[in-house]
Amino acid sequence: MVDKMKYIVTGGAGFIGSHIAETLAGKNEVIVIDDLTTGTMQNLHDFQKSIQCVHGSITNLPLMREICADADGIFHEAAIPSVPRSIKNPLATNEANVTGTLNVLIAARECGVRKIVFASSSSVYGDTPVLPKREDMEPRPLSPYAVSKIAGEQYMKVFGNLYGMKTVALRYFNVFGPRQDPNSNYAAVIPKFITRILKHQSPVIFGDGSQTRDFTYVKDVVQANLLAMESDAEGVYNIAYNQRTDLNTVAQLIMEITGKQVPILYESKRAGDVRDSLADITRATHAFNYKPKYTLKTGLEETVQWFMNP
Repeated sequence: MVDKMKYIVTGGAGFIGSHIAETLAGKNEVIVIDDLTTGTMQNLHDFQKSIQCVHGSITNLPLMREICADADGIFHEAAIPSVPRSIKNPLATNEANVTGTLNVLIAARECGVRKIVFASSSSVYGDTPVLPKREDMEPRPLSPYAVSKIAGEQYMKVFGNLYGMKTVALRYFNVFGPRQDPNSNYAAVIPKFITRILKHQSPVIFGDGSQTRDFTYVKDVVQANLLAMESDAEGVYNIAYNQRTDLNTVAQLIMEITGKQVPILYESKRAGDVRDSLADITRATHAFNYKPKYTLKTGLEETVQWFMNP
């Protein structure tokens, strides 16, 4: 019988972290740490008995040392995950995303953790017109959030080089799926579209709707995390679909899936928003056999179903 692995999921009550924790639960010893700033215990409700939950912050180094003892790996998802919020309050973003990440690395090194998989972001590429985005391109951040993710990547690399730790940074592109909060002022576009359309309200697009995103279903992101953890891969990898879709098309697709037609409401473009996004995922495919199992449409169908019956 194979011994259970012990995994820490930081930000494990959040959108992506809870999906990772759910997939690991039962087969492994799982400790979720979350200060519930953006996460919620409701995200863990269906499998909470199979995991250990710690209400606390990654900015608390003594606590991180305590929970990382004897851990095999860390899925580091905890962050303040918003470009607009980082523009409004860069200090809070830096504290959570940079100081918090450094604490995770220090605790992991002291506890002999084998590997850390870090949630980075496509926002590090900024608004360069070159598509698709490749990992060897120069970062051009447009927001404090993007800067914090570059800092996290660099800390991962330096700790790997200095202390022999294995680290991976996954640059997520526009993740969507069940449990994504539509009510925050900083919510992602897809949960906002779905909840408004289900109520026969107009979805709001900032700009003319021709801006494109490489939308990625959360279950494919979970798959990428597990593959990266189990492999010998190190370094930075794009996690996306290698397809781009404009926001007008996304809104129409959701209307088609829900069977509800409403007019789109257009408002002024927001500061810090990227115009177009498309990822080259070749590196992740070669390094740990990452191949998306969903399409935008099949992912949206599951997501709409969840929002109709949460």
